[in-house]
Amino acid sequence: MQRFVRSAAMAAAGVLVAGLAAGCGGSSDDGGEDGKGGKDGAGKGLASQKLDWGRCKASEGSPAPGADWQCSTLKVPLDHTKPDGETIGVALIRAKSTGKGDRIGSLVFNFGGPGGSGVSGLPSFADSYDKLRERYDLVSFDPRGVAGSEGVRCRDDKATQAAEQKVDLTPDTPAEEKAYFEDAADFGAGCAKGSKKLIGHISTVDAARDLDLLRQVLGDDKLHYFGVSYGTELGGTYAHLFPGRVGRLMFDAVVDPSADSIGHAENQARGFQRALDNYFKSRGQDPEEGSAKVAKLLKRLDAEPMRASGERKLTESLASTGILVTLYSKQTWPVLTRALEDAEKGDGSSLLQLADAYNERDPSGRYSTQSHSQRAISCLDSKGRSTPEEAKKRLDRFREISPVFGGFLGWDTAGWCHDWPVAGQHDSPEVSAPGAAPILVVGNTGDPATPYEGARRMADELGKDVGVHVTWKGEGHGAYGNGSACIDGTIDDYLLNGKVPKDGKVCS
Repeated sequence: MQRFVRSAAMAAAGVLVAGLAAGCGGSSDDGGEDGKGGKDGAGKGLASQKLDWGRCKASEGSPAPGADWQCSTLKVPLDHTKPDGETIGVALIRAKSTGKGDRIGSLVFNFGGPGGSGVSGLPSFADSYDKLRERYDLVSFDPRGVAGSEGVRCRDDKATQAAEQKVDLTPDTPAEEKAYFEDAADFGAGCAKGSKKLIGHISTVDAARDLDLLRQVLGDDKLHYFGVSYGTELGGTYAHLFPGRVGRLMFDAVVDPSADSIGHAENQARGFQRALDNYFKSRGQDPEEGSAKVAKLLKRLDAEPMRASGERKLTESLASTGILVTLYSKQTWPVLTRALEDAEKGDGSSLLQLADAYNERDPSGRYSTQSHSQRAISCLDSKGRSTPEEAKKRLDRFREISPVFGGFLGWDTAGWCHDWPVAGQHDSPEVSAPGAAPILVVGNTGDPATPYEGARRMADELGKDVGVHVTWKGEGHGAYGNGSACIDGTIDDYLLNGKVPKDGKVCS
């Protein structure tokens, strides 16, 4: 369960700062890996394909990026156990190296999710990577089942909005509980109907095998990779499957690979509550008192949703999402202050606008399919299938961890993959990569969505002399590009010059 692991929320919240201020998560098989970087069965034939790079077209709801960007499609096997069988297309984007330094190769990005679009994400974040572009082609992709790569769609916009308004994600009565789990089952059935045969072939392991095929087609002997949030789990899975093909891999905002679905939910409850506590401390408020006030607001919304905009109302669930999105970056804490003040005055518009940004709903009522892909991928990855009774028994523990977010995340352990149409693959991902080159693992002490402790666990599970742990004492989801010259310099030196820092390095 990784409902809130996605870096796109940082950009979504950032877009709202001016407006509101002014007005308002494989298999552990090795797939034939020879440990030396050779091709495996999944690459036969398709490894020799030539990419037809051309001008990018506008995607649904997003304009085409500028002339610097080129797009193409990589053919990959639908089923990697049948490399000569049916293929699907993986959407790609790149900006070629500026040539200001000796070219190293391609640097492939994944910004999180699961379900985040790299084709739309990379141009949005590219200004942060100008220095890296001096020696790398910057490349990203929509993983299979995402956006331009056979994107999964589980329900239409009308049904999505109806569920947001009517389904209580912290059910208090038998009727609310029945509606909650019926909606979860309906969503899964919609995914199966909308994606048909793809639903069983969009796991993180599948994406990691696609990543190795991409490496070959790009002409790189080793994979150089920049993974953020869920992208760290994808990178760790790649390193486990193909340790001999690891080049320079950097993980930022790191998923805890030792956690199962319940552990992930607990981690996120702890991480978001920690970030909320830090927000209150920054305002000179007592975190316990501040959280109690927010919890009281959510309880009122649970009983009676608040007027917001048009016919829509601010529900408890939408308010929780609106609060969460502002915790992804310290820059959006002032937005949270304004939104909470508005809500206390009876106006839910600001929190609803924040929730819409996270849920990628535009003003016309159209939603992206990011959340559909996220759920479909994570439920295929994870075996976790808690019953409603099991979720109820753990609610007290979750609420103790987080009085604000614990109830929602506790119920989510059962609702997220309830009655899912395909079985999950593992309890937790396998990332051990003995013999791989050193991998940089950067943890942020204030990270809400992928709490800091997960970075050390990732480094440990990658293995001795492989995982190199670096700490940033900061706030927000991710460290690179957030104002730390120490962090940015360390990562740049590793990716550009191959300089591996000392394990345990700390940047303030």
